[in-house]
Amino acid sequence: MKPLSRFGLTVAAAAFSASLLALSGCAGPAYSELYGTRYYRTPIDTYPVQVVSVDGKDYLMQPVRIEPGRHQVSVQGPPGGAQRWGDKRTIELDVKACTRYWLVAVKENRLASDFSVKVDYEEPMSGCRPPA
Repeated sequence: MKPLSRFGLTVAAAAFSASLLALSGCAGPAYSELYGTRYYRTPIDTYPVQVVSVDGKDYLMQPVRIEPGRHQVSVQGPPGGAQRWGDKRTIELDVKACTRYWLVAVKENRLASDFSVKVDYEEPMSGCRPPA
Protein backbone atom coordinates (compact mmCIF):
# COMPACT_ATOMS: atom_id res chain seq x y z
CA MET A 1 0.00 0.00 0.00
CA LYS A 2 1.39 3.37 -1.02
CA PRO A 3 1.67 6.02 1.77
CA LEU A 4 -0.24 9.29 1.38
CA SER A 5 1.69 12.32 0.24
CA ARG A 6 1.83 15.51 2.32
CA PHE A 7 -0.91 17.01 0.11
CA GLY A 8 -3.07 13.91 0.57
CA LEU A 9 -2.72 14.09 4.35
CA THR A 10 -3.65 17.78 4.33
CA VAL A 11 -6.77 17.12 2.25
CA ALA A 12 -7.77 14.19 4.48
CA ALA A 13 -7.31 16.26 7.64
CA ALA A 14 -9.33 19.15 6.19
CA ALA A 15 -12.16 16.83 5.18
CA PHE A 16 -12.21 15.23 8.62
CA SER A 17 -12.29 18.58 10.46
CA ALA A 18 -15.03 19.88 8.12
CA SER A 19 -17.19 16.83 8.84
CA LEU A 20 -16.69 17.27 12.60
CA LEU A 21 -17.61 20.94 12.32
CA ALA A 22 -20.77 20.12 10.36
CA LEU A 23 -21.83 17.52 12.91
CA SER A 24 -21.13 19.75 15.91
CA GLY A 25 -23.35 22.53 14.51
CA CYS A 26 -26.38 20.25 14.57
CA ALA A 27 -25.72 18.19 17.66
CA GLY A 28 -24.87 20.82 20.26
CA PRO A 29 -27.28 21.84 23.03
CA ALA A 30 -29.25 25.05 22.63
CA TYR A 31 -28.10 27.90 24.85
CA SER A 32 -28.44 31.66 25.09
CA GLU A 33 -26.06 34.48 25.98
CA LEU A 34 -26.35 37.48 28.30
CA TYR A 35 -24.27 40.61 27.79
CA GLY A 36 -24.10 43.52 30.22
CA THR A 37 -23.12 46.07 27.58
CA ARG A 38 -25.23 48.59 25.72
CA TYR A 39 -26.39 47.60 22.25
CA TYR A 40 -27.74 51.00 21.34
CA ARG A 41 -25.28 53.81 22.05
CA THR A 42 -27.67 56.72 21.50
CA PRO A 43 -29.89 56.76 24.64
CA ILE A 44 -28.04 58.75 27.29
CA ASP A 45 -30.05 57.30 30.18
CA THR A 46 -28.75 53.71 29.75
CA TYR A 47 -25.58 52.31 31.31
CA PRO A 48 -23.73 48.99 31.17
CA VAL A 49 -24.18 46.43 33.95
CA GLN A 50 -22.19 43.46 35.18
CA VAL A 51 -24.06 40.15 35.15
CA VAL A 52 -23.18 38.84 38.61
CA SER A 53 -25.20 35.62 38.90
CA VAL A 54 -27.95 33.58 37.30
CA ASP A 55 -30.12 31.44 39.58
CA GLY A 56 -27.53 31.81 42.36
CA LYS A 57 -24.57 30.67 40.23
CA ASP A 58 -21.87 33.36 40.06
CA TYR A 59 -20.32 34.48 36.77
CA LEU A 60 -17.21 36.57 36.15
CA MET A 61 -16.84 36.49 32.37
CA GLN A 62 -19.10 37.78 29.63
CA PRO A 63 -20.99 36.60 27.73
CA VAL A 64 -22.84 34.48 30.26
CA ARG A 65 -24.08 31.29 28.61
CA ILE A 66 -27.30 29.90 30.06
CA GLU A 67 -29.98 27.41 29.10
CA PRO A 68 -33.39 28.62 27.90
CA GLY A 69 -36.18 29.12 30.42
CA ARG A 70 -37.07 31.42 33.32
CA HIS A 71 -34.08 32.65 35.30
CA GLN A 72 -33.33 34.99 38.19
CA VAL A 73 -30.59 37.26 36.82
CA SER A 74 -28.63 39.45 39.26
CA VAL A 75 -26.71 42.42 37.89
CA GLN A 76 -24.53 45.09 39.43
CA GLY A 77 -25.35 48.53 38.12
CA PRO A 78 -23.17 51.54 37.48
CA PRO A 79 -21.91 53.72 40.33
CA GLY A 80 -23.96 56.78 41.13
CA GLY A 81 -23.81 59.70 43.53
CA ALA A 82 -21.11 59.13 46.15
CA GLN A 83 -21.06 55.33 45.70
CA ARG A 84 -17.96 53.69 44.35
CA TRP A 85 -19.80 50.51 43.30
CA GLY A 86 -23.26 50.19 41.85
CA ASP A 87 -26.19 48.55 43.61
CA LYS A 88 -27.33 45.03 42.75
CA ARG A 89 -30.71 44.24 41.23
CA THR A 90 -32.34 40.91 40.44
CA ILE A 91 -34.80 40.49 37.59
CA GLU A 92 -36.73 37.52 36.29
CA LEU A 93 -35.97 36.90 32.64
CA ASP A 94 -37.70 34.44 30.32
CA VAL A 95 -34.81 33.38 28.09
CA LYS A 96 -35.53 32.03 24.62
CA ALA A 97 -33.32 29.38 23.05
CA CYS A 98 -30.47 30.54 20.80
CA THR A 99 -30.89 34.23 21.63
CA ARG A 100 -28.44 36.95 22.68
CA TYR A 101 -29.61 39.49 25.25
CA TRP A 102 -28.06 42.88 26.01
CA LEU A 103 -29.00 44.09 29.50
CA VAL A 104 -28.63 47.70 30.62
CA ALA A 105 -29.34 49.89 33.63
CA VAL A 106 -31.75 52.78 33.13
CA LYS A 107 -31.22 55.80 35.41
CA GLU A 108 -33.00 59.16 35.62
CA ASN A 109 -29.70 61.01 35.45
CA ARG A 110 -25.99 60.34 35.64
CA LEU A 111 -25.70 61.05 39.39
CA ALA A 112 -28.70 58.98 40.50
CA SER A 113 -27.92 55.71 42.26
CA ASP A 114 -31.36 54.13 41.69
CA PHE A 115 -31.80 52.23 38.42
CA SER A 116 -33.95 49.65 36.73
CA VAL A 117 -32.79 46.83 34.47
CA LYS A 118 -34.13 46.31 30.97
CA VAL A 119 -33.31 44.28 27.88
CA ASP A 120 -31.70 46.75 25.50
CA TYR A 121 -31.77 44.36 22.54
CA GLU A 122 -32.23 40.69 21.72
CA GLU A 123 -31.25 38.84 18.56
CA PRO A 124 -31.20 35.24 17.34
CA MET A 125 -27.78 33.57 17.35
CA SER A 126 -26.54 32.41 13.97
CA GLY A 127 -25.52 28.78 13.72
CA CYS A 128 -27.60 27.77 16.75
CA ARG A 129 -30.69 25.67 16.30
CA PRO A 130 -33.25 25.40 19.08
CA PRO A 131 -34.47 21.90 19.88
CA ALA A 132 -37.68 20.83 18.16
